[in-house]
Amino acid sequence: MDYKASGVDIDAGNETVRRIRSLARGTFTPGVLSDIGSFGGLFRLDRDRFQEPVLVSSADGVGTKLKVAFMTGRHDTVGADLVNHCVNDILVQGAEPLFFLDYLATGRLSPAVAEQVVAGVARACRENGCALIGGETAEMPGFYADGEYDIAGFIVGVVEQSKVIDGRSIVPGDALIGLPSAGLHTNGYSLARRVFFESAGMNAGVFVPELGTTIGDALLAPHRSYLTIVRPLIERGLVKGLAHITGGGITENLPRTLPDGCGADVDLEAWDVPPIFRLLQQRGAIARDEMFRAFNMGVGLVIVCAVADAERVRDAAGAEAFRLGSVVAGERAVRYR
Repeated sequence: MDYKASGVDIDAGNETVRRIRSLARGTFTPGVLSDIGSFGGLFRLDRDRFQEPVLVSSADGVGTKLKVAFMTGRHDTVGADLVNHCVNDILVQGAEPLFFLDYLATGRLSPAVAEQVVAGVARACRENGCALIGGETAEMPGFYADGEYDIAGFIVGVVEQSKVIDGRSIVPGDALIGLPSAGLHTNGYSLARRVFFESAGMNAGVFVPELGTTIGDALLAPHRSYLTIVRPLIERGLVKGLAHITGGGITENLPRTLPDGCGADVDLEAWDVPPIFRLLQQRGAIARDEMFRAFNMGVGLVIVCAVADAERVRDAAGAEAFRLGSVVAGERAVRYR
């Protein structure tokens, strides 16, 4: 017997590394000191830029959005989802990304599929100025079904200690500015798949007139990164708090950035809910409160700023930004108006 006969193909693993090495090298920044294939990734922090640097880290996955990738055979977007989600998670504390590591686990390793996934990771890393300095590819026969895999990402960023965003300065009367999402991003897919594929019996390749595309492509719309929009606002001192609207929706995530004694009033007429969410609610007969806890409802990031700065923030963030509501006195909760 040999390892390949038991389901682990070392040659496929070596071919995967060969394919992704150049992708990763294309993301390297001046701080990278190691090459792909090292036991650990080395990164040198530029101490000339920071007096009191604080490292900010996060880890996340893509969840059952991967099931849609398996159904469609498209694997070039989920890697970007992974990076952009992690970038936003550290952005809300004011951090810019330094480096990223990925983990891909599968039952039977396909170098071509792994290359597509990592190509998406590398593309998003380049777009966010983040170096992909390492990772792990695990072949685990009998653990994952053939043709399926899971991915996770790990990010480290940095922020000057005096510029950490923690929401402490937020007070009643502050403004809430919303930035639109590009769809479901990476949350709510278990419910979405149940509605569209199990209950409605739809096929991922079916064109849906309300969406202007196939249901598969609509569900695979990449998770947006808000780094380039928000970083200039942070540098200008216009941001008091940030909320990345992920699992739990606006209902659960917006209170995370608010201090004690502050709640949020959200104006339901402030933005047009995208068609994908309206279709989900109709086809699944889902209650409004459940929709706002399961999905982002078209709001990917919320900026908290002084009401006197609201117009400047909206102008700087671009035409897509909108006044979502206000901070109010009360318990840390969201009230929809």
